[in-house]
Amino acid sequence: MPTLESEAIILKTFPLGEADRLVSFLSRGQGRLRGVAAGARRLKNRFGSALEVLAYVRVEFFEKETRDLVRIRECELLESFHKAQSDYALATGLAVISEIAETVLPEREPAEAMFRLVLLSAREIQRRGSWEVPLGYFALWSLKLGGWLPPLEECGRCGAGLAGKPAYISSTSPLLLCEKCRSGKRTLSAQARDLGASYLAERLDRIEAGADAGGAAKELREAALDWVELQSERKLQTRELLETI
Repeated sequence: MPTLESEAIILKTFPLGEADRLVSFLSRGQGRLRGVAAGARRLKNRFGSALEVLAYVRVEFFEKETRDLVRIRECELLESFHKAQSDYALATGLAVISEIAETVLPEREPAEAMFRLVLLSAREIQRRGSWEVPLGYFALWSLKLGGWLPPLEECGRCGAGLAGKPAYISSTSPLLLCEKCRSGKRTLSAQARDLGASYLAERLDRIEAGADAGGAAKELREAALDWVELQSERKLQTRELLETI
């Protein structure tokens, strides 16, 4: 069994037995994998803080063709987000990012762009000391990379242009609809759609930290999170925690 080595981001860990942990991680080259970190729950273990959520690590692991789980041999911490993790609001933002990545990424499919997106978003939450814009950016780009983002200036049903007009959010599918095709009253403002276009055109670390545009960032973020839930057909458990901040 050859040992493989990869940069990775820890997405989630679960207790396994009395001493081990089941680890879900995003490998830069192999995509999302699950593995066993033997002895990781013991007081003295070789993994230390390298298994905390969204830790950027270099991981050594090996696998057998007949098993779904890899065996994690070593995990070297390259970058920690401990400062952000020690703040409840920032840690909650990181947790939502982790859950979205865990939800939308299939196992064992390379996802280099998603790897870079997760790392950039985590870094920006820690650097800015705020989670609102990075989370909205991450959710929107997750939809884009997955091929699920609806056109922001075109009706998803009839194709009519939405520029300068109300865009209605469908309650049953990730679409924006025109006045004629709408099925509800909830809208996504032109300001929020313009902000979405700017997110898609620019790197997160080049977007102003205070880029809210009078609540447009929240409006866009909520719509993007709704679309993630609709597309994945499951509720994001960590999203409820945002309401407690």
